[in-house]
Amino acid sequence: MQNREISPFLKSALELGPVVAFFVAYLLLKDRTFDIGGTAYDGFIVVTAGFVPVMVAATGVLWWLTGHLSRMQVVTVVLIVVFGGLSVWLNDERFFKMKPTLIYLIFGGILGAGLLRGQSWLRVVMEGMVPLRDEGWMILTKRVTVFFFALALANEIVWRTMSTEAWVYFKTFGLTAALFLFFMTQGGLFQRYGTSDDEA
Repeated sequence: MQNREISPFLKSALELGPVVAFFVAYLLLKDRTFDIGGTAYDGFIVVTAGFVPVMVAATGVLWWLTGHLSRMQVVTVVLIVVFGGLSVWLNDERFFKMKPTLIYLIFGGILGAGLLRGQSWLRVVMEGMVPLRDEGWMILTKRVTVFFFALALANEIVWRTMSTEAWVYFKTFGLTAALFLFFMTQGGLFQRYGTSDDEA
C-alpha cells in the first residue's frame, strides 16, 4: 500500500479525537459506578474500556487512509491495548496510568540506544518534517531523549501522588502542552542547524 496524503485536519482528528473523547467521557462518568456482571466498575474503568477500541479504530482508519503508520503510533496503540486491557480486566486503574511512563521510557531508551551507536534515530522519524544538518540532529536527539525520560518521571509522580482526576487533566493537557513547549523552545537549534533546500 502506497503512502497517501490526507488533510491535516482529518489526521489531527483521528490522532487526537479519541483522547478528547476520553477526557469528555471521564468528566461525564467520573462520579458514577457501574455494576457489570456482579462487579462494580468506576467511571474511569468504563471510560478506559471504551477508549481502547475507539483508539484502535481511529488508528486503523488512519492506516487505511494513509497507507502508513509510524513506529511511534504502532507502539502507542499496542501499549494502549495491553495496559488499557489490564486495567479493565483486573478492574485496576493503575495499569492504564502507567502507560505514558512506559511509552516515554521506551522511546527515550530507543533514542538513547541510537546515541550510544553515534546515530540519531529521531532523524528516521522526523527528517521529512525538520530539515537539519547531522550535528543538529544529534543535539536534538539528546534533548528529546532527556525530555522523554523527564516526562516518564513526571507521569510517575503525578499518578502516584495525585487524584485520578488530576492525572486525567495532566495526561490530556499537561503532557500535550509540555511537548508543544519543548519543540517551541528548540527554535534556536532549528535556525542554527537548519538546512536550505539546496543543502538538503
